[in-house]
Amino acid sequence: MPPRSETPQPLSSLVVVRIDRLARSLSHLLEIIERLEAKGAHFRSLQDPIDTASPQGKFTLQVLGAAAEFERALIRERTKAGLRSAKAEGRIGGNPGLKAGDPVAIRKARAARVESHFQKLNANADQWVPEVRRLRPGTPWEDVLRIVNSGLPREAQPWSLPRLIRAAKTFVREGLLPETILTRATAPDKNDRLPAIVAGIKGADPKMTLQALCNRLEAMRERTPRGRSRWEPSSVRMILERAKKLGLL
Repeated sequence: MPPRSETPQPLSSLVVVRIDRLARSLSHLLEIIERLEAKGAHFRSLQDPIDTASPQGKFTLQVLGAAAEFERALIRERTKAGLRSAKAEGRIGGNPGLKAGDPVAIRKARAARVESHFQKLNANADQWVPEVRRLRPGTPWEDVLRIVNSGLPREAQPWSLPRLIRAAKTFVREGLLPETILTRATAPDKNDRLPAIVAGIKGADPKMTLQALCNRLEAMRERTPRGRSRWEPSSVRMILERAKKLGLL
C-alpha cells in the first residue's frame, strides 16, 4: 500500500500595514523576520514589497539585508573617523568627573549602575520573586533555583545560584522582599524535602494538574521516592497528601 500523503499544514504569517509599524530600524526589522522564520512563520507588509512566502519577497529581504550591512559598515567607519579626529585634537571620551576621581561623579555613576541593575531584575520579577517569597527560608537555595528555572519560558536565560541570591539581596535592600529570606535554611528531613518541592510548585499554580507536576519534576531531574526518573500522577498525589499533612499546602 502506498504511503498516505499528508496535507501540509499552512504556515502562519505576521501581516502589517507598513514596515515602520513593526520595526524602528532596518536591522530591527531583519531581526524580527529572522525570529519569525525560526518559528516557521512568514512576514508580509501590505504597503511594501515584502512577503517572505514568495520568491520576490525573499529577494527583497536579501536586498534589505545587504543594505542594512552596508549601513552598519558606514556607521562603524564614521565612528572610527570621529574618534581619530577627537584624539588628534586632544579630546578623550568618557566622564571627566570619573577620570578626575570626583566623589560626586563616582556616587552618581554607582547609583546609575544600581538603578539599571534593579530595572533589569524588576522586568522579570514575576519569574522568580513569588517562588523566593514562598519557599525561603524553608527551602535551600539550590532547590529554589531548580524550581525557578523549571518554570521559566523556553527562551529565557536560566538563573545561576549566585545571580539569584544577588537578585534577592537587591530586592531585600529595596524593601520588596523580607530579610528573613536570606537567613540560613534548616536542613530538611529527607522525608520532607520532596513534599516541600512539590508544594512550592503547586503553590505557584494551584490549578496545575498532576501530569503537569510530573513534567515539572522530570524537567528538574528530580527522582521519585523509589529513585526513578519517570514520575507518575499517583506518586505526585501521594506527595501532595503528605505536603498537606505537613501544613505546606
